[in-house]
Parts: sequence; structure tokens; C-alpha cells
Amino acid sequence: MDKSRCKQQLAFSLLLGLWLPYCLTQTTPSNTATSKPTTTPTPSPSPRPERLKVRLSGYPRKHNEGRIELFYKGEWGTICDDDFTIANAHVLCHHLGFVSATGWTHSAKYGKGQGKIWLDNVQCHGGEKSIEFCKSRGWGNSDCTHDEDAGVVCKDERIPGFVDSNVIEAQVDENKVEEVRLRPVVGVAKKKLPITEGVVEVKYKDGWAQICDVGWTAKNTRVVCGMLGFPHERKVNKNFYRRLKKRAAEKVSRPKVNVSAGGRQTPKAKAINKSKQSSPGKRLYLERQKNNFHLHSVACTGTEVHLAACPLEFNKPNATSSCAGGMPAVISCMPGPLFMQNSGLKKKLKISTNVRLKGGAKVGEGRVEVLKDNVWGTVCDDRWNLLSASVVCRELGFGSAKEALTGARMGQGMGPIYMNEVKCLGQERSIWDCPVKNITSENCQHSEDAAVRCNVPYMGLETSIRITGGRTRYEGRVEVLTSDPNGTQSWGLICGENWSTKEAMVACRQLGLGYANQGLQETWYWDSSNVTDMVMSGVKCMGNEMALSQCQYHKTVSCQRAAAKFAAGVICSETASDLVLNASLVEQTVYIEDRPLHMLYCAAEEDCLSKSAAKANWPYGHRRLLRFSSQIHNIGRADFKPKAGRHSWVWHACHGHYHSMDIFTHYDLLNANGTKVAEGHKASFCLEDTDCQEGISKRYECANFGDQGITVGCWDLYRHDIDCQWIDITDIKPGNYIMQVVINPNYEVAESDFTNNAMKCNCKYDGHRIWFHNCHIGDALSEEAERRFEKYPGQLNNKIS
Repeated sequence: MDKSRCKQQLAFSLLLGLWLPYCLTQTTPSNTATSKPTTTPTPSPSPRPERLKVRLSGYPRKHNEGRIELFYKGEWGTICDDDFTIANAHVLCHHLGFVSATGWTHSAKYGKGQGKIWLDNVQCHGGEKSIEFCKSRGWGNSDCTHDEDAGVVCKDERIPGFVDSNVIEAQVDENKVEEVRLRPVVGVAKKKLPITEGVVEVKYKDGWAQICDVGWTAKNTRVVCGMLGFPHERKVNKNFYRRLKKRAAEKVSRPKVNVSAGGRQTPKAKAINKSKQSSPGKRLYLERQKNNFHLHSVACTGTEVHLAACPLEFNKPNATSSCAGGMPAVISCMPGPLFMQNSGLKKKLKISTNVRLKGGAKVGEGRVEVLKDNVWGTVCDDRWNLLSASVVCRELGFGSAKEALTGARMGQGMGPIYMNEVKCLGQERSIWDCPVKNITSENCQHSEDAAVRCNVPYMGLETSIRITGGRTRYEGRVEVLTSDPNGTQSWGLICGENWSTKEAMVACRQLGLGYANQGLQETWYWDSSNVTDMVMSGVKCMGNEMALSQCQYHKTVSCQRAAAKFAAGVICSETASDLVLNASLVEQTVYIEDRPLHMLYCAAEEDCLSKSAAKANWPYGHRRLLRFSSQIHNIGRADFKPKAGRHSWVWHACHGHYHSMDIFTHYDLLNANGTKVAEGHKASFCLEDTDCQEGISKRYECANFGDQGITVGCWDLYRHDIDCQWIDITDIKPGNYIMQVVINPNYEVAESDFTNNAMKCNCKYDGHRIWFHNCHIGDALSEEAERRFEKYPGQLNNKIS
């Protein structure tokens, strides 16, 4: 919409009591598949006796990728890769309920299919409702073999209203409701995000249409609020909106002029005449609104996760009265605590303290974890569905669930599995109120951990930040939107000094680009043709903020290296690794060894002993070592790789391996005050897959200068008898201590969750023996249990007191 038209509509809206739909701010992007193709393709010639079904198949693959198979005439078949394009992939991914495609594959990458090759030389524009409407050689007419089977890679994001199923029936239905929005009608409400109150509108053809409020119930409101990311609905003052409508109608029906006896207009007449000048626009709007109802009635039960799942009655095109005695449906929603900064609401919702989400790239998504007996555990995905997922989402302050994810799609947990076959009805206040089945070790593993993607309110956070100069949309210099005293907005750079992975994680999250692979302090190798001034410095984030504006930063810009090549940059990724230490193994394997100095020359070279070792009478005497095994699992969704490339790895002849990271793990012994009294560290001697879960192959091996890393589903084991796998406690006096291990302590490599990188144990040392107790990773216990742990009084008679 151009500026002049926007101003004109703004003027009309002010005269009508702010009831016009101008310059809308709350919009939901249209899916790519809803746009119309530029030309009408020739549909496949054979008639279709039943609805087409589409599925992903093949191996190895993920849930959102695979060989494309079509169910036609009672038989599954494939598509040939001849003339295949990304546009074809877009149509097929939309078939399957994904928003779009990110790629496609040829030459049977996911293995050769069987049976028919249904389509060949398929040519889509990308906006077709079904693959049937794309040009092709016709059903079953192909000169290909199954060596040419095509596959697709879909963006891992579901279309609203689609369930998480691998086989989707193709539905070509003009009356299918996909997008819903709230249009605020009060000017003040437009300036605040999220929008919590307004007219409900549904996407219809190329525009938006209203819903008749006759028979509208609080259950309908609950469903719409849930779709828009709000956990609860509120009562709305309908009389206020009826008065606005009545006032607008009265203005249109006023007399044209009011003339005095002398033929001159009275002041009142002038005002009416002035109002008259804009009345044609008013009448046009009222007529359009009158005929712009798309839905006549809605009958939700309140547990639906999308309006499309409710019984709907659509208006007939030739109906004379589409909403007799009614008006557009208006609703008001209650935002969760994370989204109440600008809402002006005094009452805040309380969210659950015994349910949480872990491992998600975006706000409102993650692996579902529940707290029982002060220990966090996971939920098994048997019978996991949208009703149960929505209960979790709402109790955490989000809306209803977009997806109920199975198969540890948000990574695997490490604690106990507490729930199985959760059967929520949808109205429960907490997942703890839902019927569940007892867990047995035979029927649930962490590879079946349940996860959710929740609807969250639109906050517009991505509009105040961008990345530029990079080679793809996932990388570049970070620029933030600023305003000068005159209100003029412009883009500006961030000083790269002290910029780290934590800050980069927030930037990537704000942009909706997932995790940060790297936070860059120098960006000289990227395009600098559109470089701007630095407008922000000293940015310091915790890592869990939704936007950089929520982090600490200098009030006045202070940057020693202000050139563009020293601006902050990011490289984002949709997935990340997640390292977790096996705490129970540490507790089981701890012991003390008095090791002769003549056997420690190599360890001394690698700085694995305390400082006092330098003053020892080498090679005589010994060092007392606290030894234990360290098993580090990658439970994330991407392989863990060293930050530095192999060109910078350092060969250590002493141990016969390459170091790929300066510090990979910290081992510390702390006293009751939290002061470090002894330390050890493990440089990345070599990162490799020692072992893996069933069905997962090792990918990383250090031998012969091989690649280093830890594959998803695998672990790197450093046994207790390996050099430097210890803490030198030669100088430590008997007493009670806390043993602490921190993986990836400098955040050199991106992870989906840094809160589980630390492990703590209670430690009792009597001068001869040592005991570990209550070993746990940093986020495994409740806050209350963690506070009790810090006040641990020690052991008496070798028992915990």
C-alpha cells in the first residue's frame, strides 16, 4: 500500500471512531503455496477416482525429507527426477503439511522405490494446490527407472492446522481456513505488541474477511487466542464495539445540509457538510464490511488447536444478509508472562514450575520435561498428540500447540522418563492432571522423548534487526534499527568487542534463524558496500533473551575498533549440538591414585598438574590424583565439532594426538564458599565417537589425522586411567568439597542448551579415601533441591548426613 493511500484511509478511520482496517500491523505471512501460479498448467490427463495421498519414504532420512511417493489408483509409486525443480518440491512439501521446501534430491538418494513411477517431467510453478495440477507426461507415462526417484527436503515448520503425520491427503478446498489474525480497531492498541484484542479475520482469497458474531462463544475465543499464542481468553466489552458501529452508521445517515432562514449555513451545518465530504468513503467501507463476512457461524468445543478443526458454516456467495443482527466477531486474549512487557495488564498469569521445555531453537518449542521428587525427567511419545501438547503449551504461558513432536525431535533427555501414553482431553490446567500410564524400561527410551512447538504471539522483534553482507541469509554483520531524537529511523552496526556465542544466539533467535554456530568479532571478509555506523557496543547477554534490546549494553557507544571489519557478526543454523556429562558414571568411577612423578612428565608438559608440582623434586616423589571417568553424550540435533579447522590443530608428540580445542572441559574442586581449591582441565586431546546408540554409526575418529567431533546419539569416553583425566589434589586438606565439571566452558562451540553443561557432586575427602554423592548435571534438579545441595553439610561415618 502506498503512503498516500495509507494516509487517506487513516483519515477515514479517525472519522469513523478508528473502525477502519488501515495499515494493518498484525499480519501472518501467507504460505508460498497460497499464491496463484502465473499461468494455468495443464493438469495430468487421467481422471482421479480418489483423493491423492503423498508420503515421504526411504532411508536414511529425517521426518521432513525423503523419497516422494504418491498413492494413486490403489498403489504407491514414485516421481522421476527428470526436469524436477525446487518449485515441484514446494508443492509436494505443502502437500505434506510443511510451509515450503529447502531442497530436492535426485538419483534415488533415499533409496530406490518399488512399483509404479507415476509421474515424469513434472513442471510446477510452485503455487499449485496439488501436484496433479502441474504439467507432466501424465499418470504412469514414464521412461525412467527407480534409479531416478526424486526426493524432497522440506522446511521443518508445519502449516497451521496440519497434524504431524507422514501421510497427508491432498485437499483442494477454497473454504479451508489456514490463517487467522486480530485487527485492532482502537488506535492505541495498534502501537502495542502483541495485539491482544480486536476483530477476528481469516485469510480469504487475496484479502481478509470477518466472522459473524451471532452465536459466538467463549470456546471459539479460546481456540482463536490459542492459535495466536495466548494461553487464555478474556471477556470483551461488546457494547463498546457496537457503539462504534452505530456511531459510524449514524454519520453516514445524517442530512446533507442545514441552512438558516437567511440562506447561510449554520456552524452545525458546516460541520455536517464537512463530514459529508468523506461520506462516500464511509459508505463504501460499510458496504464492503457488510458483504465481507466469510464465516457465518463457528462452533468450537474449546479444545481445538486451530479454527479449521471446528465445525464451520461458510457464507453462501449470493446470500442477501450474511450476518443478520450481528457484527464482526471481536475477542480479547490474555498473554503469557513473557509477552506482557507492553500489554499494560496489571494481572499477570502464573506459569507452571514443574513443567519446562528444553532444546528448542525458538521461544515456545522444545523437549517436554516434568519435575517429580525434585528431579527433572521426560515424557514418552506413545500416543502423544496435539491435545496433550496444547495443555503443556498453555500452562507454560503460550498458546495452543502447532505440533506434537515425537521421536526426540528436540534432542534426547538424560534423566528418568516419568510419563507414558499421556491422554489429555485439552481442558486440563496441567499435564499432571492428565491420565498417564506407568513407565517400564521395556516400552520407553529417550529416543522417544516427546516435544512440542507452541503458538506464540507476534512481537515484531525481527523488524528491529537484520544481518547483511553474508553469503547466505543465515550469516552476516548484525545491524540494529535505531531512532534519532527527531524520530528518524536508520540501520547501524554493533561493536564486535567481547561479542560471543551468547550474544549471537540471541541475535539468531530474534531473527528466527535458529542457533548461532559462531559469534564473530571480525567480519572483514564479508561484503561492505552498504556498511553503516556503529550504534551499539558493550552488548552482554545471558543467552536466553528474545531480543538484543533485552541484553545489557552501553548507554553511549564506546568502541576502540570502530571500523566495519570489526563489527559483530553471526553464522546461524537451524540445529545445534548439546553435550551432557554422564553424572552417574562419574560417581561410580571416582578414586584416588598416588602416581610417581617419573610417570608424569608428559602430563606436566600439558599443564595437567597443580602449580606446586613445578617445585617438586623430580623424578622422586608422587602426586595425589583424583581420578574418574568422563562420558560426554551429544543429545542435540547436530554434530559437535571443534571451533577451529584442522589447519590450526596442534600436534602433541607426548600423547601422540592433535589438540583441536584449547580447553574442552574444566575440572574444579570447590570449598563450601565456592572458592576453587584445586583444578584440572582437559584440552581436546581428541574428540571422537567412542560408542553410539543402536542404529547410529560412528563418524569421527582421531587416528591418522581423522575428523574430530561427536555425532548426534554418540559419546566420547575418557576413561579414568587416561592421562590428565584427573584433578591434582596433592595440596588439599581433608574436608567436604563440591566437585564441578564444566563442558565447553568458554562457549566456543554452539549448543542448543548451555544450562546442562555443568555437573556437580558432593565430595567427602578424609585424607585417605574419597566419596562422591548426589552427582547431577546443572539443570537436573529443582531450584529448591539445588539450594539444599549448596548447603550440603558433609558426611559422618561415611554416610550422608
